[in-house]
Amino acid sequence: MKHTISVLVENKFGVLSRVSGLFSGRGFNIESLSVGETIDPDISSMTIITHGDDLIIEQITKQLNKLIDVIKVTDLMEVEHVEREMVLVKIAPAKADRPDALRITEIFRGRIIDSGPKTFTIEITGDEKKISAFVEMMRPYNIKEFVRTGKVAIAREGVKK
Repeated sequence: MKHTISVLVENKFGVLSRVSGLFSGRGFNIESLSVGETIDPDISSMTIITHGDDLIIEQITKQLNKLIDVIKVTDLMEVEHVEREMVLVKIAPAKADRPDALRITEIFRGRIIDSGPKTFTIEITGDEKKISAFVEMMRPYNIKEFVRTGKVAIAREGVKK
C-alpha cells in the first residue's frame, strides 16, 4: 500500500543523504521525495511517498525517528490530509490542434507559462489522478518534455481518520 510520510528535519547539510540512505540501506523504495524549507529556515519539510505494509511503514517510521536530525515523523495515511503535485509539460501540437490543447488545459485549470512558435509549456497542479488524466489527454499533442514534482502533503487541522 502506498504511504505518504511527512518528516520535519533540521535544515542542515547531509540530512537528505541520511534519510535517503536509511531507505536504500534497508531496501525500501522512495517513489517520490519533495523537500523544502518551512516558514522557519532552520527546519525543512520532507514529503516521502513509499510502498509497504503496516509493518514496513512502522519500521520506516521508527528508523526515521532514530535519526538525530529528524524532528517529527507523521504517516499522513493515519490522518486526513491534502496532497498536490505539479507538472510542467511542453507540447508541440500541430497548428490545427493548438486550440484543442488550450481548451483541455483550461478544463484542467492549467496555465500556459511559456509559448513559442511551435510549443506551449503548461503548468498544472493537482492530485495524482488529475495529473495522470491531464497527461493522457496531452499525449496526442506531441509531448516534447515532461517534468513532474513529487507530492507535497499537509495534514488537515484537527481531523483524524
